[in-house]
Amino acid sequence: MSSTAAPEPVTVVGIGADGWAGLGPAGRAALAAADAVVGGGRQLALLPEELAAERIAWPSPLRPAVPGLFARLAGRRVAVLASGDPMFFGIGRTLAEELGAERLRVLPHPSSVSYACARLGWPVEETPVVSLVGRDPDTLVGALHDGRRLLVLSADAHTPALVAGLLAARGFGPSRLRVLERLGAPGERELDGTAGTWTHPAGDPLNLVAVDCRAAADTPRRSLVPGLADELFESDGQLTKRHIRAATLATLAPAPGELLWDVGGGSGSIGIEWLRADPSCRAVSVEKSPLRAERIARNARALGVPRLRVVTGGAPGALAGLPVPDAVFVGGGLTAPGLLEACWAALPTGGRLVANTVTLESEALLTEWYRRHGGELVRLAVAHAVPVGGFTGWRQAMPVTQWSVTKRGETERGETK
Repeated sequence: MSSTAAPEPVTVVGIGADGWAGLGPAGRAALAAADAVVGGGRQLALLPEELAAERIAWPSPLRPAVPGLFARLAGRRVAVLASGDPMFFGIGRTLAEELGAERLRVLPHPSSVSYACARLGWPVEETPVVSLVGRDPDTLVGALHDGRRLLVLSADAHTPALVAGLLAARGFGPSRLRVLERLGAPGERELDGTAGTWTHPAGDPLNLVAVDCRAAADTPRRSLVPGLADELFESDGQLTKRHIRAATLATLAPAPGELLWDVGGGSGSIGIEWLRADPSCRAVSVEKSPLRAERIARNARALGVPRLRVVTGGAPGALAGLPVPDAVFVGGGLTAPGLLEACWAALPTGGRLVANTVTLESEALLTEWYRRHGGELVRLAVAHAVPVGGFTGWRQAMPVTQWSVTKRGETERGETK
């Protein structure tokens, strides 16, 4: 009976800006025993010259090259040099996904976030972190709330000025910024100022930005729960209004990691608020109008979720090839031939479908689907107080009929799918 030897373990050693001097005994021993050390150029330069191991810089693009690189290093003792804590926005995640977590031995070093919180006196567990390394800067917008403190992981020396400009443009110019450079190293430095008046030149590329968020007096409030003010969305009128939107998101019930199809995106409000529910939520907004599709993308950026995927095209045709959704919202085009059928077929067992309409024709269609598949059929009505001469009266908005259902192995009416 033949057996295959297990691959050599890979030791991932975290290293700080203080280099070799800051490593513990286990990290030094792992690097000294390695036949090859893989890492970024900056990390490899921190190693002493007398270290015998071959030094291999990461290829670019990195992730596709990982399997082949470690296949070529098979049979050798390999160490990976990583910045700070390898499992915190670091190479550790990529290696665990590509090689398998069981093959790794990770020796973390204090992360820049731990150093920063120690310098600032901020509790780590209460300090949100936003990484702008390889990410769209507008991602930061979703984390901005008056009175909040957060840390921004910088991509390079120009990130602090980028952060300052973004905050000032989004109504957070009074926010205090502190740039912490080369944390843990002898040349550690701190720069202080406010976003709206930031004038410091670019400094060391190894930095992070501490933000004390302060909103200007006229900055609109951006709540964490669904139901953002309608004024926060650029729109041509095709917008699920605030109160109906809040009820719709509650019915859709987003959960971490889930994917939404927002069919008939309009201004993108449902997909945008779905993404704001959790950083790991995903959404695709499908809109046939190119002008509206562009507007959806602008709204997504302005509200801190540039990761919203916008597909320009009419449904159901534009749905072909999209990843399997956990939930589908249909906000327009319900009477398009085959639309509801395509959305229903795409949903896996346990998936949710929510559809809103204000027309009698679409209401009749939803009533028929409710009869066949069950779920819940409700009518939502909102009235606003308006002046009536010298008095005040109610102005009724068009009522919205909403059908919601969870797909089962068998329908609520006993029909087998």
